[in-house]
Amino acid sequence: MTTDRDSALDRLLLEAEVERFLSAEAELLDERRFDDWLALLHDDIHYWMPIARNVRFNQPEREYTREGAEANWFDEGKDTLKKRVLQIQGGDHWAEEPRSRTTHMVANVRVEKVEGSDITVKSRFVVAGFRLEHDFDLFIGKRVDVLRREGGVLKVLRRTIYLDQSVLLSRNLTTFF
Repeated sequence: MTTDRDSALDRLLLEAEVERFLSAEAELLDERRFDDWLALLHDDIHYWMPIARNVRFNQPEREYTREGAEANWFDEGKDTLKKRVLQIQGGDHWAEEPRSRTTHMVANVRVEKVEGSDITVKSRFVVAGFRLEHDFDLFIGKRVDVLRREGGVLKVLRRTIYLDQSVLLSRNLTTFF
């Protein structure tokens, strides 16, 4: 018989596992271990980042562009993400020569729901990127991830990235979030 205490403990263990997973993912990106990062992504990943808009207070549904109906910063699958990684690793990507140094911070990780092998997770992030002497980019926002457990291993099935800024001041958008 499962008690409330057992259920609470299971929830805490799951949240700790998810938080470790997301922290390890951030470290892979900061260390430019992009092939290892790609291995954390499910083959059917949907990696989506809508564009934020400044809207009237009574129109919150318009704050971010709609998936499949409007322009987005990213709307990618695993093949496109692999191509982006290959381009960065190839040394001929003008926006990454010299390569950026990044720091990814993930915080406020919360498991929202568990449905079968899918775990919906909300978190906040800060990504700082530095390149050349004066190029500095700062991205702050929220993420909603769906992680899928396959064979005991977590993979990112879906990532929705909500940047807080409505205008990107970065000269390029080569960063992974």
